[in-house]
Amino acid sequence: MAKALFSLGQIRSTPGAVVAMQEAGQDGLALLARHVTGDWGELDRYDQRANNDAVKSGGRILSAYTLPTGVRVWLITEWDRSATTFLLPEEY
Repeated sequence: MAKALFSLGQIRSTPGAVVAMQEAGQDGLALLARHVTGDWGELDRYDQRANNDAVKSGGRILSAYTLPTGVRVWLITEWDRSATTFLLPEEY
């Protein structure tokens, strides 16, 4: 496995994200591993660059993944690395 690029802090999830991942049979740990190693999922170049800058200088980090069911899930790590939250975009 690739090296973690930043601390995740406390792992949290909204109820909607929990249900979506259960319905998709998606392992949350697999998504966390992608997120913390710099696989930002389905982000455009601008957002990928913003994440890469945030890893170096601090700032919020966002990843976006589409589950097998077609539902999109976000992972957001706070700027201070105190928490990482699974959520659906509409729950933001």
